[in-house]
Amino acid sequence: MFGKYKKTSISLFCIAVLMISCQSSGKDEKKPGAPGGNRPPAKVDAFVVTPKVLSQDIEMPGSIIPAEETELHTEVSGRVTGIYFIEGSNVAQGAVLVKLYDGDLQAQLNKLKVQLKVAEETLQRYEALLKINGVSQQEYELYKLSVNNIQADMSIVQTSISKTSLRAPFSGRLGLRNISNGAYITPATTISTLRKLSQLKIEFTVPEKYGSGMKVGNKVAFNIDNNEQTYMAKVMATENNISEESRSLKVRAMVEKPDAKLIAGSFVKVKIELGQNDAALMIPSQAVIPQARNKQVIVYRGGTASMETVTTGIRDSAMVEITSGLKTGDTVLITGLLTTKQGAKVILNKVNNP
Repeated sequence: MFGKYKKTSISLFCIAVLMISCQSSGKDEKKPGAPGGNRPPAKVDAFVVTPKVLSQDIEMPGSIIPAEETELHTEVSGRVTGIYFIEGSNVAQGAVLVKLYDGDLQAQLNKLKVQLKVAEETLQRYEALLKINGVSQQEYELYKLSVNNIQADMSIVQTSISKTSLRAPFSGRLGLRNISNGAYITPATTISTLRKLSQLKIEFTVPEKYGSGMKVGNKVAFNIDNNEQTYMAKVMATENNISEESRSLKVRAMVEKPDAKLIAGSFVKVKIELGQNDAALMIPSQAVIPQARNKQVIVYRGGTASMETVTTGIRDSAMVEITSGLKTGDTVLITGLLTTKQGAKVILNKVNNP
C-alpha cells in the first residue's frame, strides 16, 4: 500500500515539473522586433547619381612665403659689444649687424705681427748669407718654414676675429631684436630673423591625381582676402614625393609681380585651370566613407545595401567628384552610414534627385 502511494506521488511531481517547463518555454519565445530578433529595415536618405557639367578648375589653399628666410645666429660665443641694426629695417648683403668682444684675439694678432716682422728681417739676412755660403740651404729653409708658420697662425686668428662679426647673408628686412648690448650669447641664441621680400613665393598642395600636371614653368593665379586683384605665379618646383598622410603633392611658385599688399605668411586661394568635364558624377561629400586604403560608398540595390569602392576627384564645400566605382543612375546612401552593413535591408525615406 505504501509503495503504491509513493509511485503516485513521484508521477504527480514529474507532471508538475513538465508543466512549469512548458510555461517557461512559452515565455522565452522571442517576439518580432525584440532584442536579438530580426531587426526591421532601416529608413535612410539617398542621392541619385546624375551627370553634371563640371568646370575642372580647382581652388586650393596656400600661403605666401619669402623667397629667402633665415634666423640669425653668431658662429661663436661671446659678449655683445655692438648692435648695428634697427628692428624692422632693411639691410644690404654683407652689412655688419652684431659685434662680439674680440680684444683677446686682437692682442694675439698684434703679437704675431711683431713676430712676423722680426722673422722676415732675419730671413732676409739668412738669404744674404746663403748667397755667400754663410749658412746652409737647410738652415735657410727651416727659418723660412718658421715665417710661414707665423703667417698661418695669423690667418687662423684673423678668421676667429671675423667670426665675432655677424653679417647679413643677403639683402632683406630684419625682424625683432632678441638681444641687448652686454649680453653673453652662444650660437644657439636667435638674434633676429632676416627675410628677402623683394621676391615672394606661394606654397600650396594639389591632390595626387593632379600632381603630374604641375610642371615647372606653368602659371597659376591666386587671390588674397580683402583684395580683388588677381596675381600670377610661375611654378618653380614640386616636392619629389606624394605625402602619405594627405595623398597630395606640395608645390612652390614664384610670384611674378609682388607688391606691398602681399605679406609673407598671408593666406591665399590658388586657382588652377584643368579644363571642363561635361559628364562629371558628383555626390554629397558625406556619402563617402574613408577607409585605410581606399574610399567606399553604400549603393542601394533592390532593397539592400552594397558597399562599393570608389575613386574621388575634385571636391568643393559640399560635393565630390567620383571618377570610378559608380555609374549614372546609381542611388547612394547619405544617412545611416555608420549602422548600415553590407547586404543589410534598407528602406528609402527621402531621395534627392538633382
